[in-house]
Amino acid sequence: MRLAPNLIALSAIVIAALLALLTAVLASHLIEARAESEIHSALARESITWAQADADGLQVHMTGTAPTEALRFRALTITGTIVDAARVLDEMEVTPAKPFEAPEFKLELLRNETGVSMIGLIPAGEQREDISSTARDAADGAPITDMLNTADYPAPEGWQAALEFGLKALDILPRSKISIAADSVAITAISDSESQKASLEDKLRNARPDGVDLAMNISAPRPVITPFTLRFLIDEDGARFDACSAEENTTATRILAAARAVGLEGKATCTIGLGMPSPRWGEAAEMSIKALKELGGGSVTMADADITLIALDTTPQRDFDKITGALEADLPDVFSLHAVLPEPVEIDGRGEGDGPPEFVATLSPEGLVQLRGRVTDLPARSATESYARARFGLNKVHGGMVLDAELPDGWPLRVLTGLEGLSQLTNGSLIVQPEFLELRGVTTRDDANAEIARLFSQKLGDAQNYKIDVAYEAPPEPEDQAPAPEVCVANINDILTAQKITFEPGSVTIDGASRDVIDQIVEVLRECPDVPMEIGGHTDSQGSEKLNLSLSQQRADAVLNALVARRVLISNLTAKGYGEATPIADNETEAGREANRRIAFTLIAPEPATDDTAQETPSETEDTNEPD
Repeated sequence: MRLAPNLIALSAIVIAALLALLTAVLASHLIEARAESEIHSALARESITWAQADADGLQVHMTGTAPTEALRFRALTITGTIVDAARVLDEMEVTPAKPFEAPEFKLELLRNETGVSMIGLIPAGEQREDISSTARDAADGAPITDMLNTADYPAPEGWQAALEFGLKALDILPRSKISIAADSVAITAISDSESQKASLEDKLRNARPDGVDLAMNISAPRPVITPFTLRFLIDEDGARFDACSAEENTTATRILAAARAVGLEGKATCTIGLGMPSPRWGEAAEMSIKALKELGGGSVTMADADITLIALDTTPQRDFDKITGALEADLPDVFSLHAVLPEPVEIDGRGEGDGPPEFVATLSPEGLVQLRGRVTDLPARSATESYARARFGLNKVHGGMVLDAELPDGWPLRVLTGLEGLSQLTNGSLIVQPEFLELRGVTTRDDANAEIARLFSQKLGDAQNYKIDVAYEAPPEPEDQAPAPEVCVANINDILTAQKITFEPGSVTIDGASRDVIDQIVEVLRECPDVPMEIGGHTDSQGSEKLNLSLSQQRADAVLNALVARRVLISNLTAKGYGEATPIADNETEAGREANRRIAFTLIAPEPATDDTAQETPSETEDTNEPD
């Protein structure tokens, strides 16, 4: 009967073991769950949501796909702070790394009057120097801003063609932004006129290489027209415009329609610009053109709000009074009318004869100018000759004028204004009379008629009778060949023979009267950018030798700096002071000392093959009237 107690004891042991096992299992699950929860919470605080922690007894299995190796390691580190790192099994994977991507090469070129800027990322190699060289040429002495970075990676397909085209566009466009990428070029630029805009667009389209996309935005801002001018004529040659200005296309269309209604034929345009004095400009122009037709011919000139109507000298007085009176009454309030019925004009064309006094100037196709006829006095004759030389060239003007003190007031202004108009022609003639001015000839500027009409209206005043008969001829193709070095120096010599460069007394500051000489030299140097020349400074023998040497160097440097200020490339120029060492005249006389005080331009010749060197005779250009 002892068996029953033994069974009961055994059962108790078994039950106790089962309870202990159950308790252990429950405790293990609780530990595992708690570990998993703490790990997930810690990972979540670090925004690691891709990792999964699975506890299996004392071990923790980490699974999931890490975006990077660094994040995988970070997940393991966080887990190791919660459970023993030795119990963590890393079963995570890492997202495969993406293949290395080539950089995006892009270049922006910005050009304006202040210089050229280069910005962007380009392939490493020789391209940087090519870009810089083109930018230097385009800047023409202005500053260059280089903000280029390079990457040692092959240029993508299409990059080289786009780059070469973009650099060509930079050379063509003086005010532009050029964005260059592989296979594409985007251009934003400003032109001076609609005609220039069309020419630039055609040039760029023709230069675009195959496979390069081109986006162009070239604008032509409306110019400010001062004075706002319209000049319309009806004579034996028919109806025509010398000048036509309008604020917008609708006004231009209205004016041209009025002109065609009274006989205008062929092509005609109006310059679109700012400065119209009244919104009723087009209406006033229509009325004036219609009145001119009713008079049978003549000219009407509108300069801002002033209208001058000059009838033919054959117009009956009664018709003239009736038509001009009606026009004056009908014009908008802001406009004023000056109507003139002129006396018959007699043209001698030689500045002589029994007719009205005349001044005559002729410009030959070779650029030679003859001045004949009458001027008021000696100062007026001197001023006329000086003005003509400034406009046409120092050695191209021949004067044969006579003095006439009886000429009317304002005669010198009429003469100088006429010469300014003549300077816009390639050849032609000018006749100035007290009541009439005539300009005839040929020009290569398509806007010359309008500019001359604007000039005459502005400077001659109201109610002036003048005739402009100027034909347009397309300019010849420019010659790319630069003058020979000897010719460049000879041209400077011609300038300096006529007038020396002078300095303020006892100073290294160039005298204001010499600025025109510097400007003329600049024009020669721009045509001879690669000719090596020396600017030599020379003094007389007064003062110490050391002081004279220093003064001559400073004055040579001053001339060089004056050229730099005018944006001349000076890489081919040097400045050197010689002091009193190389006189060209006797220092014992004032005239000799004056000749020795000078700046001399000389051609720097290649090194001779022998030791015997010959010093070139310097070309006189300079200095002061004060003793050194």
